Amino acid sequence: MDFGPFEYAVKRIDGDYAVLVRTDIETGDEKLVARALLPAEIMEGTKLRYECLSYEIIR
Repeated sequence: MDFGPFEYAVKRIDGDYAVLVRTDIETGDEKLVARALLPAEIMEGTKLRYECLSYEIIR
């Protein structure tokens, strides 16, 4: 299992879930993640780093 780091952007927020897309490589895949696992202040377009089972906002 690979624990990152990976970079994502929030593509859209859909209720209790957010759809993320990778930005560090082009995969075209979308990842559905429960908002409870993400920082509370995310919005569409927010950039995130995933590492060691944790998401953090990057600028």
